[in-house]
Amino acid sequence: MKTIKTIMLSAVIAVLFSGCGGTANVLSTPIENIDNSPLKVSELTENEKHNWGHLDLAKDTIPGMSVDKAYAEIIKNKKGNMVIVGVIDSGIDIDHEDLNDVIWTNKGEIPNNGKDDDGNGYIDDVHGWNFLGDGYNEQLEYVRILAKGDTSNPDYARAQAEYDKEYQKYMGYKTNYDQILQQLTSADEALSKHLGKKDYTKEEVNAIKTENEDLNKAIQIAKYMYGNGMKSLADAKKEINNGLESINDRLNYNLNKTFKGRINGDDPENMNTKFYGNGNVKPVKITESHGTHVAGIIAAERNNGKGANGVANNVKIMSVRAVPNGDEYDKDVALAIRYAVDNGAKVINGSFGKSYSPHSAWVRDAIKYASDKDVVFVHAAGNDSNNVDVEANFPDDNVGGKEISDTYIRVGALEPKYGSNMVANFSNYGKQNVDVFAPGAKIYSTTPENDYQTKGGTSMAAPAVAGVVALIRSYYPNLTAAQVKQIILNSGLAIKTKVVVGGDTNNVKPFADLSKSGKIVNAYNALIMAAEMSK
Repeated sequence: MKTIKTIMLSAVIAVLFSGCGGTANVLSTPIENIDNSPLKVSELTENEKHNWGHLDLAKDTIPGMSVDKAYAEIIKNKKGNMVIVGVIDSGIDIDHEDLNDVIWTNKGEIPNNGKDDDGNGYIDDVHGWNFLGDGYNEQLEYVRILAKGDTSNPDYARAQAEYDKEYQKYMGYKTNYDQILQQLTSADEALSKHLGKKDYTKEEVNAIKTENEDLNKAIQIAKYMYGNGMKSLADAKKEINNGLESINDRLNYNLNKTFKGRINGDDPENMNTKFYGNGNVKPVKITESHGTHVAGIIAAERNNGKGANGVANNVKIMSVRAVPNGDEYDKDVALAIRYAVDNGAKVINGSFGKSYSPHSAWVRDAIKYASDKDVVFVHAAGNDSNNVDVEANFPDDNVGGKEISDTYIRVGALEPKYGSNMVANFSNYGKQNVDVFAPGAKIYSTTPENDYQTKGGTSMAAPAVAGVVALIRSYYPNLTAAQVKQIILNSGLAIKTKVVVGGDTNNVKPFADLSKSGKIVNAYNALIMAAEMSK
């Protein structure tokens, strides 16, 4: 994890009207003016940190999606249609205070009667479906390939090389984190003993004068942690313990060749069985927070005085639990997409992905099915800092370079800063296979048990775009899914500046070369274009 200070613009002079494809007058920011403005280092306010993805580049000097501006100037008091958004992810806390009124309910199903009342094959699917059953931890896909032991598999050698590299890397992480935790614990104990209390302050540590070598070492460790944003050694230990938990999960489950994570009784290699799992779409543990965070980005209840605002109003979130703590199974994803489509979703968000996909055709068929049924599928580009035109990331929508869907949108992630560092260092990119960029780093949203946290990833950028898609589908329901995709791509802000790619300062490219559109998503512009196109 890296601590990155926020860089923002000093001032943006004005905005211009410019035509876009001859179909609409779209308000766009004069990028040439921005690029010539001196950059300044400035901390975001607390409100900006919690809402930066909704802010406006021209007004707020932050590369958000102009969501607040869209509500203030375009949506206002307009009444839109209700849109169902299928969220294929980990479990969602459907009882969360900021989500409980935006959760989809299957009106054809009588809760908890053990019957398939609506005849869709899924019993008691009241708020969605859980393809994982009670499962949570899983292997990575390439570990599953190795566990099968089929050396004739064309991916076997690549999987083995990746496994060897990753296993050694995480063993190294574990050693380092264990050592750091031991040092922090020793320092905390030494300072607590010297000061006679556990809840000592930074000022009290700085005031200590001593010639004791061990105590001086403890003071230096504490000062180092304070200098890196930690309020106390207790907070630092918590961070390290959280990191160790993730590392141990990686070693014990994701990279463990003998681990058996699938406990739902289904064979993931057999597409003939489709009705497995259960109707409990909630997380199995509080740390299973990804799906809840994603759902909040799309549709957390707006302006209710609680923690976060979603991008879209008029939305019902359909929870489809198919993403474990590890790599998802292709079969689960394919059936999850079809479930969402068949039960009324007009938008699907997929904040997941992997580099190996033994049954990628199953998933592509489902993506094509969604496209044929007029559903937009929004997918996260991935967090490997890779060019996905060269290194595959699944699911995708192309075979031999030809796209099989005209409603699939792949999204890269932005930081809350304008300039050369605006692309998140983890974000994948690709001139052919990434469509747009959107806010994805340091995103504040809902997490289980009425909590809120800041998380980052293209997993956060995709639901931001799914929210804008839902807005268009709500207020301009006569537009097709394919038209909505083109609006998203055509109406964004075309950024002309060069940017650092993958966090590597030696890898600088024009932002326009990182995606098909060369743009960042803009809800305000999108709604203007949608209004024109809907006529």
